[in-house]
Amino acid sequence: MKLFKTPRFFRILFPNKTWGFSRSINAVYLTFDDGPNPQITPWVLDLLAELDVKATFFCVGENVLNYPEIIERIKNEGHAVGNHSMDHKKGTEFSKEEYLSSVYSAQKHIDSRLFRPPYGRLKLNQTHALKKDFKLIMWSWLSYDYDHKVSIETIIQSAQKDIKAGDILVFHDNPKSMERLKLMLPPIIVDLQAKKLEFKIIS
Repeated sequence: MKLFKTPRFFRILFPNKTWGFSRSINAVYLTFDDGPNPQITPWVLDLLAELDVKATFFCVGENVLNYPEIIERIKNEGHAVGNHSMDHKKGTEFSKEEYLSSVYSAQKHIDSRLFRPPYGRLKLNQTHALKKDFKLIMWSWLSYDYDHKVSIETIIQSAQKDIKAGDILVFHDNPKSMERLKLMLPPIIVDLQAKKLEFKIIS
């Protein structure tokens, strides 16, 4: 069974990370990981423009270098950008020094104080080092757009039932998630807009 909603005790266990925002503000925070990618990110940006939605894109440094025109479009259209490491390293598989090198290498090209660890994995010493310079952004609702074992219908149903004000939502603008994202993202956004939830960037 997949957990779309991040358990509340994670916020207690890992207080140095941001898992969501105040529920008193009638807003959600749409985020995308792993881009920019020329196959899917422009489609995402077109959809967001059509529906008048702003989002936060956690970008991989290598992709920023390869597709500078897309990152410029993201910024020019009023979206926020965050660091997702240079090469999508999983923190638990690398030393503190190797991991920080990847993050700070990406920072040279991304220029953001927002950081989301790939796979959501960090060692404690990496967390302590990074929190000095970054706001560590996690999530409170995960779409599983990358997991073909989870049906699109199940994901949409969870979005309709589980997403509340203050939630940080995670989708992926990468080729692996592309076709599924095109089917699930529009109805999810439209449903949240019908509930009068505003889409805010993370700043």
